[in-house]
Amino acid sequence: MTTTATRILLADDDRFFRKAAEAILVRSGFTVMTAADGDDAIDATRRELPDLVLLDLIMPKRNGFDALVALKADAATKAIPVVVLSTLGQESDVSRALEAGAADYVVKSQLPLKELVRRVQAVVDGSR
Repeated sequence: MTTTATRILLADDDRFFRKAAEAILVRSGFTVMTAADGDDAIDATRRELPDLVLLDLIMPKRNGFDALVALKADAATKAIPVVVLSTLGQESDVSRALEAGAADYVVKSQLPLKELVRRVQAVVDGSR
């Protein structure tokens, strides 16, 4: 067992979803930081260098696609795995995110929060 918890940045403008996802991730042993828009997600990722970023696509200021591209273009953050969490489920959105460097893509409406923990853990385990 590691002595430090995996650090996750959860970026989502939906306050209810953000609080619910944060609660289940914390209960599962993760340390969670949050951001409510794309600019804050980029700034917090650069500042905190989390082990994983959970990124919504539809957010104010800068959308998740643009934030993902910015994170993958930055030498300091490009190796941090990003899991996209979105209500967008069209194949074109999934492909666009994966091609931009996302490690995984989760359609929020199709995934119970308990399953989110499993998906996050799988990405974390694969990135070590």
